[in-house]
Amino acid sequence: MIGGNIVASETILEGKKAIVAEIVDKMKNAQAFVLVDYKGINVEQDTAFRKNAREADVDYKIYKNTFLRLAAKECGYDELVDALKGSTAVGFCNSDVVAPAKVVSEFAKSNDLECLTIKGGVIEGSIASLEELQKIATLPSREALLAKMLGSLQAPISNFACVINAIKEKKEEDEQASA
Repeated sequence: MIGGNIVASETILEGKKAIVAEIVDKMKNAQAFVLVDYKGINVEQDTAFRKNAREADVDYKIYKNTFLRLAAKECGYDELVDALKGSTAVGFCNSDVVAPAKVVSEFAKSNDLECLTIKGGVIEGSIASLEELQKIATLPSREALLAKMLGSLQAPISNFACVINAIKEKKEEDEQASA
C-alpha cells in the first residue's frame, strides 16, 4: 500500500504544480491584476461580483495563498507575499489596466461592502501601491476615455463647420435682403 500512497502523493504534487504554473501564466500575461480580500461577502454578492467581473473582461479566481505566494515569487513579485494572508482572490485582466481595480472598487461601493477590498496588485508588470490602485479605480473606462478624446478632437472641426455655416447663412440673408 505504500507504493499506492507514493503515486497518489506524486499525482497531488503534479496537480499543485499545474495550479501554480497556471497562476504564473496569468500573472505574466495580465495587463493588470489585483489581490482582493473577499472575507464577509455572501454567495449572492459573490455571484453578482463574478458576473460584473466577467462583463469587464476580468478573470476572477480564488486560489490558496500558498499557490499565490509561489507564483508571485516565481514572477518576481516578492512584495506581494505579505498581502497573501486571509481570504484572497485575484482579478486578472489581459486587455485593460483599469478594469480589475475598477470592478472591485465599484462593486464594493455600489453594494456598500466594506469587506471587499484590494490588498495589492500589479499594473503592466510593476507592483502598484494601494494608493495607485485606488486612483486607477476611479478613472473612467478605456471606452469613456477614448470617447472623450474623440470628442476633443472633433470639437475644433465641428466649431469650424458651424462658423462656415453661419457665414453662408449670413451671406444668403444679405442676398435675399438686397434682392
